[in-house]
Amino acid sequence: MRIMAVFAHPDDEIGCIGTLAKHAARGDEVLLVWTTLGELASQFGDTSHEEVTRVRREHGAWVAERIGARYHFFDMGDSRMTGGRAEALQLARLYAQFRPNAVITWSDDHPHPDHRMTAKIAFDAITLARIPKIINEAGGVAMPPAPDLSGDAAPESGEDVRRLDAWREPVRFYQYFAPASPYPEVFVNTADTLDVGAEVMGFYQAFYRWQWTAEQYRAARVDLGRLAGVGAAERFNLRVTHLPARDYLH
Repeated sequence: MRIMAVFAHPDDEIGCIGTLAKHAARGDEVLLVWTTLGELASQFGDTSHEEVTRVRREHGAWVAERIGARYHFFDMGDSRMTGGRAEALQLARLYAQFRPNAVITWSDDHPHPDHRMTAKIAFDAITLARIPKIINEAGGVAMPPAPDLSGDAAPESGEDVRRLDAWREPVRFYQYFAPASPYPEVFVNTADTLDVGAEVMGFYQAFYRWQWTAEQYRAARVDLGRLAGVGAAERFNLRVTHLPARDYLH
């Protein structure tokens, strides 16, 4: 199984880090994707974009290694995302390369515009990745930066003429739980990866100087576990897309 987690800023993944670690431990392929560098974080002050990029790639590499995943950064601009086609196309080309069976992202109604726009393009990219002429656009139309799944620095610009195969398999689309969501909720038992999740949360706490503590993180997951009848849990809404043909409406 291949799982892609698509979020706007480094640290957004904390809400599903236990789930990602659990799948990676099972042997599934996990790819962490951030659509921005989160460069507007106050901790960066007047730091140059080049230095922010270096620091964020170190953050991404640390988190990915800790949970057994790979990672990829886009640079769509912190608090500048529009949710438009060009952004969705960049992500669709990454889908076509990684070929995810499941995607996890933000809810549709989060107050932060980057979170909502990331959820939008994550969903739109499923359809775009299914159309060969779209993910391989050329003929005067600028291609988006090439996906790079090696963990090395991704290209910032330029044209990639490599041909990608469309990804048309069913994709299960999970979003962070939202009380107003019309989609069914899903709990994942993360008792076995609670320590890993707390360690990642602590990593970001040290950088951002949050008052939120690892103990509070643990308590929140245990509370969700009580709702699901397990020791600890993470909670999602499931938005199923492109289901295969079935015999009956069941």
